[in-house]
Amino acid sequence: MHALPFFDSALFCLTGDFMIERYTRPEMGAIWTLENRYAAWLSVELAVCEAWAELGRIPASAIPTIREKAAINVPRILEIEETTRHDVIAFLTSLEEIVGKEARYIHLGLTSSDVVDTANALLFAQAGNLLKKDIEALKSTLMDLSFRHKGKLCMGRTHGIHAEPTSLGLKFAGHYAEWCRNEQRLTFALEDVRVGKLSGAVGTFAIVPLELEERTMAKLNLASDPHSTQIVQRDRYAHFFTTLAILGGSIERLATELRHLQRTEVREVEEGFRPGQKGSSAMPHKKNPISAENLCGQARLLRSYAQAALEDQALWHERDISHSSVERVIMPDACILADYAMNRLRRVLDHLVVNDERISANLQASFGLFFSQRVLTALIDSSMPRQKAYECVQKLAMQSWQTQAFFPDLVRADKTIASHLPPETLDKLFDPTFYLHNEDAIFARVFGKSDR
Repeated sequence: MHALPFFDSALFCLTGDFMIERYTRPEMGAIWTLENRYAAWLSVELAVCEAWAELGRIPASAIPTIREKAAINVPRILEIEETTRHDVIAFLTSLEEIVGKEARYIHLGLTSSDVVDTANALLFAQAGNLLKKDIEALKSTLMDLSFRHKGKLCMGRTHGIHAEPTSLGLKFAGHYAEWCRNEQRLTFALEDVRVGKLSGAVGTFAIVPLELEERTMAKLNLASDPHSTQIVQRDRYAHFFTTLAILGGSIERLATELRHLQRTEVREVEEGFRPGQKGSSAMPHKKNPISAENLCGQARLLRSYAQAALEDQALWHERDISHSSVERVIMPDACILADYAMNRLRRVLDHLVVNDERISANLQASFGLFFSQRVLTALIDSSMPRQKAYECVQKLAMQSWQTQAFFPDLVRADKTIASHLPPETLDKLFDPTFYLHNEDAIFARVFGKSDR
């Protein structure tokens, strides 16, 4: 069963296009149902009632009755809202019908945003716990790939052009390190939105005492917003959604790498292709990086949600409700999409096909030109002026490109270089394993260990 968002949002399009149900935790969809949203509101209202009772404002004897009778009736709330055109009033009216006379103590002294914004913090916390688990699972997959392919030389590229060798393990280790940063950013962002408020209509606590807020937030395991006006300020929400956008950028960076490596001319890795899967309605030979391409598109959506959240920061005076309609869409959609995208990326990586033969062939495809910097540095160390050394090496490199001659052979045959670098020195320069002599140290930096 698909999650019902706060209203008919873009989520319904996503479920069709991206098969949300296949990759998203059922728990994530359940967070954003109307029933769970109202349940969060009720948790706030009950905590407020208990805090009022502790302060002697309402009779303690009313609390067991309220707790026992209070229940969520989504159809009735929506039916009442057709008349009230106000969701919180509809929610409270429904509770009054169910609870009876003790319902007069519910929502005592509060304004709607006291409940909604505090409940939002509870929803963010629920979603955030699942997103953090997604990151942990993705990090585990990336760590496994890093160590599995440690020491496997492959061509490193800058500007899409052959540069110098790296290892496939180092490629994945770099992405692992980035996801560690995503994990830290998400932790900070979740702490930023883990705040509630009961400061009333314009944030002055004119009706309720500060102690009521402090007691209530302690019961809900939330912090109090130091100064909330009528709402929790939306810079906090912007922090959360921009964090998801950055996370999406990390997904796109890895997906873009996989897309290039699957190109026919490269073919070093490819997405798993299941029996019966089809790549093209016209061309039966096609095996396309469809998941990586989808993930790049989803990153664009995550960035768009961040833009919407940034637009919500500037509200009129102590508040308006222009942010409300935006958040009804982006809160469920961004969280569900981030959850989906991380799970889909992890499954792509779990079924990734690595073509060792193509990796080896591509290393040789540029005729050993990747040794150029080693030759340049050795000539400089031999006391040749840098610009002269550069011109000497570049001349041979361009000759190698044009004639497809093996670059090390051209270097060995060059009289100028031979006068500075003896054959035994050149033999050492042309050892490709040199490029991984610090791989262990880098792994130790990233993972805290160089071996599993």
